[in-house]
Amino acid sequence: MRVFVAGATGAIGRPLVEQLVAAGHQVTGTSRTPQGIERVRAQGAEAVRLDIFDADAVADAVVAAAPDVVIHQLTALSGGIPAENGRIRRIGTRHLVDAAKRAGVGRMIAQSISWVYRAGEGPADEATPLDLAAPEPRGATVGSVHALEETVAEIDRHVVLRYGFLYGPGTWYHRTGVAAEVLRGDTGNPAAAFMSGLVPNDAVASFVHVEDAARATVAALEWPTGTVNIVDDEPAPGREWVPAFAAAVGAPQPAPASGRAEWERGATNALARSLGWTPVNASWRTGFLA
Repeated sequence: MRVFVAGATGAIGRPLVEQLVAAGHQVTGTSRTPQGIERVRAQGAEAVRLDIFDADAVADAVVAAAPDVVIHQLTALSGGIPAENGRIRRIGTRHLVDAAKRAGVGRMIAQSISWVYRAGEGPADEATPLDLAAPEPRGATVGSVHALEETVAEIDRHVVLRYGFLYGPGTWYHRTGVAAEVLRGDTGNPAAAFMSGLVPNDAVASFVHVEDAARATVAALEWPTGTVNIVDDEPAPGREWVPAFAAAVGAPQPAPASGRAEWERGATNALARSLGWTPVNASWRTGFLA
């Protein structure tokens, strides 16, 4: 299969390209930098340097690659600026979908997130509505996710993957990631301002190892149209996972607290499992240590 990966050097993009090439797919990956282009080529894929906000360049790149499927893995997480990530979700997705239409691509897979569901008790499933009435700043995140998912749905065959909090190499939750820096008292990274969730309280989160997220994306090449939560088996409150993460990365233990927002409920992976996906890292408990 010919696969176009937009965001091939991101946290999921890197293992995704490796897995796609290993599976025998012909991959074209995009990057914004010369270093990223070199990395994609070193993985055995074709590479295109691309500015996702240049609509004509995006269209030309997708048409030239002539893919069977476009995979949208574009984010701006490394800069720690939510507004830029929202811009990619709204404008970048628009350009990518328009390019896919122009190239006659009938299938798309896109990255979304699993913590945008409406408030409730227990882990949210895919039938739970998005929290579209959320106040700011959460409202901006939910709104941009909604825009992304609605735009991707213009492609007849599409799969939206709502990933949990990513951990592992290249993510915020890693020994050298932003979360570890914050727990050690280093707040110099711009993204540190958005790590308010590092509190051992009652707020429930769902995680997924970045390699498992990539495996789900490869599997989604064969999945039916729809939205699927990609999370591990154990949604957990901060009072459990935050101390475990701190211990795993050698950071001081933060002071415990209580309480949670009603939307901090985690998500269930029952649908993904019914489609045949099984996370290698079934729980963050063992995943953090690994």
